Amino acid sequence: MDVLKRRALLAVTLIQVATGLLSAQKITGESSRSPREERFVTEEKTVEGKIILSQVENHVQNETPTRPETPSQPGTPKQPTDTTKVKTMHLDDFVVYGSPLMKEVIPVQKLSGEQLKSLSSFSVADAIRYFSGVQLKDYGGVGGLKTVNVRSMGTHHVGVFYDGIQLGNAQNGQIDLGKFSLENIEEVSLYNGQKSNIFQSGKDFGSSATVYLRSRTPRFAEGKKQNLRASAKGGSFDLINPSVLYEYKINDHLSASVNGEFIHSSGKYKYRYKRVHPTSHEVMYDTTAVRENGDIRSVRLEGGLFGTINEGYWRVKTYFYDSERGIPGAVVNNRWMNPQRQWDRSFFAQGVYRKNVTPRYDILINGKYAYDNMRYLNPDTTLMLIDNTFKQQEGYLSIANRYSLMNWWDAVLSADMQYNTLTSDLAGFVFPKRLTTLIAVASAADLGKVKMQGSVLYTHVRERTDSGNTERDEMVKAAPEKNEFTPAFFISYQPSDRQNFNIRAFYKNIFRMPTFNDLYYTDIGNTQLRPERTHQYNAGFQYDNEQKGKLVQQWQVQADAYFNQVTDKIVAVPKGSGQYRWMMMNLGYVEIRGVDVATSALFEPFKELFLNLRLSYTYQKAQDFTERENPFLQELTYGGQIAYIPWHSGSVIATFTYQSWQLNYSFIYVGERYHSSANIPEDYEQPWYTNDVTVSKRFRIRDVGLRAAVEVNNLLGQDYEVVLNYPMPKQNYKLSLTVEI
Repeated sequence: MDVLKRRALLAVTLIQVATGLLSAQKITGESSRSPREERFVTEEKTVEGKIILSQVENHVQNETPTRPETPSQPGTPKQPTDTTKVKTMHLDDFVVYGSPLMKEVIPVQKLSGEQLKSLSSFSVADAIRYFSGVQLKDYGGVGGLKTVNVRSMGTHHVGVFYDGIQLGNAQNGQIDLGKFSLENIEEVSLYNGQKSNIFQSGKDFGSSATVYLRSRTPRFAEGKKQNLRASAKGGSFDLINPSVLYEYKINDHLSASVNGEFIHSSGKYKYRYKRVHPTSHEVMYDTTAVRENGDIRSVRLEGGLFGTINEGYWRVKTYFYDSERGIPGAVVNNRWMNPQRQWDRSFFAQGVYRKNVTPRYDILINGKYAYDNMRYLNPDTTLMLIDNTFKQQEGYLSIANRYSLMNWWDAVLSADMQYNTLTSDLAGFVFPKRLTTLIAVASAADLGKVKMQGSVLYTHVRERTDSGNTERDEMVKAAPEKNEFTPAFFISYQPSDRQNFNIRAFYKNIFRMPTFNDLYYTDIGNTQLRPERTHQYNAGFQYDNEQKGKLVQQWQVQADAYFNQVTDKIVAVPKGSGQYRWMMMNLGYVEIRGVDVATSALFEPFKELFLNLRLSYTYQKAQDFTERENPFLQELTYGGQIAYIPWHSGSVIATFTYQSWQLNYSFIYVGERYHSSANIPEDYEQPWYTNDVTVSKRFRIRDVGLRAAVEVNNLLGQDYEVVLNYPMPKQNYKLSLTVEI
């Protein structure tokens, strides 16, 4: 019996203990569940991020000090749980059903539970920085734009999913991860290629890399029907950040939650602006200034209903976000402040329904409606007064069907339909509409030592335009229809049942559609753009080891080498002789060669003292092979490292836990890079690193749990820029207090 099967049996055993089923029985490793029930529970352990076990463990941690959670990596053994505490849990609200075949064939990195809470991270973007192969563009401050790029393929090739349904932005294709707080997030995971569970929507197959955000699910101790959690944070940049969460158990099959958060910050911080001549090395500028117009005010509200039915479950979630922020802009030409402002108002409502119809057939239905309103104001009349509003709407429906052909072989058919619209008061802007149809056929086979998954995604895109703010005879025609077939294949091999060591490889071909801005933005858009394609080749291995009673109790290592190609890359090029006239074109070609390494270990040097260590490293050679008409530019840029991609980067997370105390240290390093593919001294960017420390203490006053924490970020006060001319904060701090009833 392989390791994953043993873990599945462990999951079954713990769940049985939790519900009292084995209170008078001897645990023998055999389950008293029917084969059908066994199949349901096994998938919960191996596919859905170990939700049941992690929820049980989180509850136990609130009751008594336990071992710290290990870094959530594929195959990483979970910490032993005190089953006498586990049986206080009600599991009715979060049982998940499905097939046991969807093992972690695909490389995955995860942060969850206590480790996610202990990081010095304010938003989802801050947490993702610790994954290997990730580049984060951060424009500074609490409210600065933050986008993620995985393995140098570009921000547009990263799909971001919130509770299983993709977040969309048809206007520019970028998701600002700084808008998503970690306050209500239980797990952040990153997949290269796609998720291992092929029982998913067509959208899940449609990205080169995917980030999954899983929000908190209500859970209740025995005899409780209500949970209340309130927290308050404050610190540098005049930060005020209260939040509240209320959960209510309506009955054994239905619960509800409401979560709200408010953020206010002036965004002001001191920074050093220093420039050195690239050849003479003489200091040209060296001054200290205060970052202005970086303020933010935001409100986030979430509500959810969580229900279980016979052999299935359903979820309904609503999300509202409203913010006003300053855009401090780049520091150039002795201009220290920019007056631009931005207002965002977003709302979405989404639902998930999943049911096992027969022992071999399952159905999954996802639906969503989203509305986004963004206003941008540039009151600087020395250039041009700009005051524009953009409104997006999205409707989405997906149906996925899974059939178990045999106990070792599953097949999935998914069909999605998505409708997007964009309107604006921008002069000369047409109003585009896009209907996207996705059909995915996928299969997964477990042949013992060999596991395989394959899929083919068909994409049909049809667009129409209304005249909008143009005259009828000047209206831009809609982009032509697109029909694309994109395959993917994944395989893993475990040589021995005695050791948890496996070798894996995958190939995936996928594309991203041009955004509405790429196609239709006034004077810049080009409706003849082709999709931007990626080809991914990956080979790697993973090894897990557990040694009870020794200094190093658990450790895990995974490494992947990859080669990516990005073709028909969409770039802006000059149009005509005007300096400020541009057009979007398919001109770029990029090749990326890289290695990602991640390792984690759990140490117990002394009794009740645990050290949880996680290290990641990335090497990337991402070269621009775009053919240019200008011979000088061709010679200057051909084969150069693409903008902002370092050759070397890495991170360290070390968490010390002693009883109710916890000390977390995190370190991020980004090596030398250039801010253009012309790798010349004028474009050179120095390496940067940050050191962050968090100290926290848990304690109880009667039935009230409290957690107090102190964070110090950029401990050594390094002056650095992630993006050229966007200075980052020096040393800053944050205090927080959380109360749970």
